Amino acid sequence: MELIQTTDALANACTVLGKDRFVAVDTEFMRESTFWPQLCLIQAAGSKAELLIDPLAEGIDLAPFLELLRKKDTVKVFHACRQDLEIFFHKGGELIPEPLFDSQIAAAAVGLGDSISYDNLVRELLGEQIDKGSRFTDWSRRPLSDKQAEYALADVTHLHKLYPILQEKLEQSGREEWLKEELRLLTNPETYRMDPENAWKRLKPRKTTAKWLAAMKAAARWREIEAQTRDIPRSRVMKDDGLYELAQSAPVSQEQLAALRAVPKGFERSKPAERLIEMMREAMAAPEKHAPKLARQTHLPNNIGPVVELLKVFLRVVAEEEGVAPRLIATVPDLEQIAASDKADVPALSGWRYKVFGEAALKLKRGELALILENGKVVAIELED
Repeated sequence: MELIQTTDALANACTVLGKDRFVAVDTEFMRESTFWPQLCLIQAAGSKAELLIDPLAEGIDLAPFLELLRKKDTVKVFHACRQDLEIFFHKGGELIPEPLFDSQIAAAAVGLGDSISYDNLVRELLGEQIDKGSRFTDWSRRPLSDKQAEYALADVTHLHKLYPILQEKLEQSGREEWLKEELRLLTNPETYRMDPENAWKRLKPRKTTAKWLAAMKAAARWREIEAQTRDIPRSRVMKDDGLYELAQSAPVSQEQLAALRAVPKGFERSKPAERLIEMMREAMAAPEKHAPKLARQTHLPNNIGPVVELLKVFLRVVAEEEGVAPRLIATVPDLEQIAASDKADVPALSGWRYKVFGEAALKLKRGELALILENGKVVAIELED
């Protein structure tokens, strides 16, 4: 099985793929020892071409494939594509493949499970079994064996067959809009931008004083910059517990840094330590200015328990009628927020979720809708004025 390893061969293959209405895409990557995913293999399948592309080949330029991802008249079909999109976003200069189709999201919309695995989806819709023998391959090694290549290519050949089946199910159920709404997060560039200024959001604040928050933000920003610049996992720069210790101590000198348990002996004299101390000094010079603004926590009323339980029952009724998992429509925290406020900022009160559940849930709260038992089944009925 040929592995494409030159730019010319890739360009020719992408010309063929670009004539198709839809193309299935998958990637194999490694990121255990790096910050940025190391792209090791790209698989693509159309009606007349099935490709294995070697991004590790010397001198290969992926530009022809990135241009294929940009083609507006070719649907790019992925399964659970967030990590794939992250790779192409950074490889292609903030590239977002559009139009986009995610088979896992589509499967959830048509009632096949809210996070169905690729293996189970293939078995459910195609009646085929995927060989998992090469799942834990080190994809950075060359050469690839025939078995590894066949395993990798099967991912997109199956995916190419799944797309028309899922698309038809979406059309029959009238849920194309569901898919579009769910894809908005995946196609938002902010989903993939890793701004060090926002790295503190990965941590749970343990204090709310300006000094503690400013130090936490500085520590998280420092770790993010170090990890990205050196291309190593965040935990290899410093674990989260170390950042909390930095936030507590806010060291602004080598001596103060050396006294912390979170740093190895001698670290305080290193270049990374020098950068950390500089950022910490800047933050401590004006904590109020540098402290992040935390979202105000909403305290739920003590008496909403029965309302939440009623909404849970109604959610199960709606989910059963729609043939989808309840948590695809709303989570328990969503229900708590709805119970507390008709204007809660939760997904269940917007878009398709509002149409199938949120609007009626608010009516239930206002006493305009009731749940009754009818032939042993819970049903919702409109109440007359």
